[in-house]
Amino acid sequence: MARDGQTFFTKVYDHAFPVVFRVVFRIVNSAEVAEEICHDAFIRFHQRADQLPDVDQATYWLLRVGKNLAFNHSKRQSRERSAYEKIYHEPKSAPETAERPLLRREAAEAVQSALNGLPKNLREVLVLKEYGDLDYQEIAKILGISVGNVKVRAHRARTRLAVVLEEKGV
Repeated sequence: MARDGQTFFTKVYDHAFPVVFRVVFRIVNSAEVAEEICHDAFIRFHQRADQLPDVDQATYWLLRVGKNLAFNHSKRQSRERSAYEKIYHEPKSAPETAERPLLRREAAEAVQSALNGLPKNLREVLVLKEYGDLDYQEIAKILGISVGNVKVRAHRARTRLAVVLEEKGV
C-alpha cells in the first residue's frame, strides 16, 4: 500500500520539528543556526522518507541527524573561534554595561562551556534528556544503547557538570 509522501512528510514535520529544534538549539545556542540545521535535517529526511516506516522512526532518525549536524557545527565554530583568538588575541566575550544581563549571560555561557567540555557520549545524553525533553527509552532508541546505559551516562554527565560549575564558581 502506497502512502502519500507529502502527507507523511507533513505529519513527521509537525511531530518532530519542535523536539529536534530544542535539541539542536541547546547544542548550538542560536535559534538562527538551529533553524538552518533543522532545515538541513528535514531536507535529508525528505530525500529518504520512503525508507522510514512511520512517524516515530522518522523522528528518531531526524533527532540523530540533527544532533550530529549540530555537534559538527559546534566543533567547526570552536575551531574557528580558537583560530581567530590566536590570530587577533581577542577575548571570547565583550563586557556589557548592564550588570544583571551580563551575569545571566556569563552564567549561561559557563553552563554551555561546561556542557561542551563533557565527552560527547555524556553530553549528547544530557542534551537529549534535559533540553530535548526525551525520556530514557527514547534516548536509548536514538543512540542505539540500553536504557540502563542512558541512565548511567546521564548521571555521570550531571555529576561532571556539577563539579566543573562548582570549580568555576557558578
